[in-house]
Amino acid sequence: MYKERFADKIIEEKLKYTGALEIRGPKWCGKSTTAMQHSKSNVFMQDLNEKDKNVELAKNAPSKFLEGPTPRLIDEWQEIAFIKDQIRYEVDKRNKMGQFILTGSASPVDEDSYSHSGIGRISPMIMRTMSLYESGDSNGGVSISKLFAQDIKLDVTCDKNLEDYAYLICRGGWPGIFNVNKKYELKLAENFLDGLVNEDINKVFKNKKNPDRLEKVMRAYSRGIGSQMSLEKMTADIKENEGIQIDAKTVSSYINALKKIYVIEELKSWNQNLRSSTALRTTDTRYFVDPSIATATLKISPEDLINDMKTFGFMFESMCIRDLRSYADLLDGDVFHYRDRNNLEVDAIIHLKNGDWGAIEIKLRSTDGIEEGSSNLLKLKALCMAKKMRPPKFMMVLTAGEYAVKRQDGIYVVPLASLEP
Repeated sequence: MYKERFADKIIEEKLKYTGALEIRGPKWCGKSTTAMQHSKSNVFMQDLNEKDKNVELAKNAPSKFLEGPTPRLIDEWQEIAFIKDQIRYEVDKRNKMGQFILTGSASPVDEDSYSHSGIGRISPMIMRTMSLYESGDSNGGVSISKLFAQDIKLDVTCDKNLEDYAYLICRGGWPGIFNVNKKYELKLAENFLDGLVNEDINKVFKNKKNPDRLEKVMRAYSRGIGSQMSLEKMTADIKENEGIQIDAKTVSSYINALKKIYVIEELKSWNQNLRSSTALRTTDTRYFVDPSIATATLKISPEDLINDMKTFGFMFESMCIRDLRSYADLLDGDVFHYRDRNNLEVDAIIHLKNGDWGAIEIKLRSTDGIEEGSSNLLKLKALCMAKKMRPPKFMMVLTAGEYAVKRQDGIYVVPLASLEP
């Protein structure tokens, strides 16, 4: 039985104003299954029974290959990246919206195989693993859209404790959890990692890579989750903790490859037109697309997180960012982080297309760090007010606590498992 995703609403909307939609995202996040809910004909490039025939048809008769009821789904389209030019042509010729859906878990190895970018004809979107609300683990008592509308009354209790959050981090948001017994849920991230290092990474490298070396790079990256760890520091970490000699250029090539298969999704810095670009630190914050990738890479269990609260905090932050991105997508917004040269830092900024924004600090335990997080939020608001910039619509500390409350200073303290779009 299909479980509806946020992506369904986004796909339905985008097909109304684009000729072709490209859904990008990591393997196993549900792209194909979700796309099939909106398509009327399908081509699956991973089906070995049909692959050779489809490749031959796409090469020699591309118009024929694209015939069929629309929207027509081409799953793992990067296997025949050259078809992109023909898709662009067909969109122009047909002059109708919602003609094609393309899904892919990797960027093409040879992006020169097509001559036109598809801009204006092919609209991209990112699909991630499930948020806690999509997986049924958030009660949805606090709506981000209502926070933006400043129309919310809080009377929310969350039943999740630290042990629950530790488990949810290690389990991840893989849709496969609905197909396995609960005792096997933690194995899904391990299976993803095994496929990634032994097979999937080679989809973006022309020469096969050493899986052991990739895992070592990923472990160093995992130790830098939630930070702006530089390539130089990451390289030093690999040499010290993994015992191999490697240079920053090689580390960078692995990170870029992981981005191309949508495993890494770093958080960009936010400006909000504060005009002084030199006052801002623009290094991206390191994150995997799902926190379970980091815990699987480091071989961390829920019990390990409970016994190491510092690591737990970074992994909890990673899960919060994953969910905030999914919620922001549904609101047609983006998520950033903020840090300036005075080291004023705010973990997440949700910025909507209309210019409204909300500021969020992430603290694992509501008893620790709430005052520090609230202080950072108030400082950022004051900075914007002093520069006569638009103030935040809301300020929130996102926690693993039990209750959602509004403080006297106007800051909301909200459990992650009470959040919804």
